[in-house]
Amino acid sequence: MSIWFSNYKIEDLNNFSVNMDKYLGIEFIEIGQDFLKAKMPVDHRTKQPMGLLHGGASCVLAESTASFAAFLVVNPEEKVVVGINLTANHVKSTTDGSIYAKASPKHIGRSTSIWHVEITDDNSDLICDIQFTAMHKDKTQKP
Repeated sequence: MSIWFSNYKIEDLNNFSVNMDKYLGIEFIEIGQDFLKAKMPVDHRTKQPMGLLHGGASCVLAESTASFAAFLVVNPEEKVVVGINLTANHVKSTTDGSIYAKASPKHIGRSTSIWHVEITDDNSDLICDIQFTAMHKDKTQKP
């Protein structure tokens, strides 16, 4: 049984992608029953000056993937999703290819959700392990 609010398709998700995601080349590649996957190239946009994958780029990929997953579990007519916490453990680096984020829920509640995000490289080696927390705000609630 799917955790998603609606029957979303990958094409729908990639059409929603804006600004930073598009600039960094983030692309959603798989939506499972209880996970969302995205990929991002390791290139001039995502490397730090020493030529390694920038840790901040990993965090952007994780937040984009997990926040989109959090958005997919709520009724978009009633709720808006905002990130409130991200904790990252950078385990390994890479210098080329792509990295892949898989966001899976640890908790889905009425007002918050917590997501586990594993980022791996082309060899399936763990690059970064992240926990992301989202708040599900009522649209009628003031910012």
